[in-house]
Amino acid sequence: MLLTLSERVAAEDPPVREYTVALVEGVCAHRPRIDELLSTYTLDWALDRMPAVDRNVLRIGVYELLWCDEVPDAVAISEAVELVTELSTDQSPTFVNGLLGRILDLKPTLAS
Repeated sequence: MLLTLSERVAAEDPPVREYTVALVEGVCAHRPRIDELLSTYTLDWALDRMPAVDRNVLRIGVYELLWCDEVPDAVAISEAVELVTELSTDQSPTFVNGLLGRILDLKPTLAS
């Protein structure tokens, strides 16, 4: 029997927060569109060439910007920048901030 992500998480110890599960499920559900947006608005930088941390933090950031109305846009960007500052390269904070800022600027014109 295959368990859903939510069922697998419920069985874990220590428990995984509900919002974490919602982020993972949301990014997975919208990943083709998220990756399309990242590829479109990243100038001269292929998605598969990005550091894995940057790529996945950007996916979460785009998901929060476009599909999580309860998360203020500034908070989504700030948290993404904070994560890559702590976990990735010295250039990552500027890169992530710029790309998510570009997505935010275009948000009204982006079809979800």
